[in-house]
Amino acid sequence: MISRRRLKWGLPLLMIVAGGALYAVWPHWTADPQAQVDRLVELLELPPGATAGEVGAGKGRMTLLLARRLGAAGRVFSTELDSGDLDDLKQTVTDAGVQNVTVIRGGEQDTQLPAECCDAIFMRRVYHHFTHSQNLNASLIKALRPGGRLAVIDFAPQPWMFWLWRPKGVPDNRGGHGIPPAVLIEELTRAGFVFERRIDNWPGRDYCLVFREPARSAADAAR
Repeated sequence: MISRRRLKWGLPLLMIVAGGALYAVWPHWTADPQAQVDRLVELLELPPGATAGEVGAGKGRMTLLLARRLGAAGRVFSTELDSGDLDDLKQTVTDAGVQNVTVIRGGEQDTQLPAECCDAIFMRRVYHHFTHSQNLNASLIKALRPGGRLAVIDFAPQPWMFWLWRPKGVPDNRGGHGIPPAVLIEELTRAGFVFERRIDNWPGRDYCLVFREPARSAADAAR
């Protein structure tokens, strides 16, 4: 039986932790995916008929919205690493009856996206889980067509969340559950991306960083 003393101190602590967790995830749950897709289309300059990729698509809600926005002439490559989410992603695409989505099982060190397949790629709350960011970033830049754009939506590190939901194997420079924008910019520019802009007021208390593939020359692309 739990003693009154333990209950006296444990219950308030539990309420604080639960309240903090709800504060962190509620904006993420309630952020409008359609509004985010519409904004991404504008930021990434994606016309109808373009080809885009989503890395770490989860159950595929934003993939589906983007596929419909790009139209039948467009295409979305959608990747997921988690087996359960991958099955859900495939089911989402099947149930929706869309014909312009290609589902791909992603890897821990490679997105598995085809070379130069996309005019633009985006990911939401995924990058801070990368355990092999150098290899994955090289894979991302290869998957973009010359001059293509990358949008990374993520959130600043939450040290207290790190102890509750610590992503396994992430580098120490993350500073908690999440990733500082400066670290993300440094890693992607080191991989060869050109940083274009930062949006701090992204829905869900997130930020969005936009990068560009540096329009490799034919000689560089052939290496």
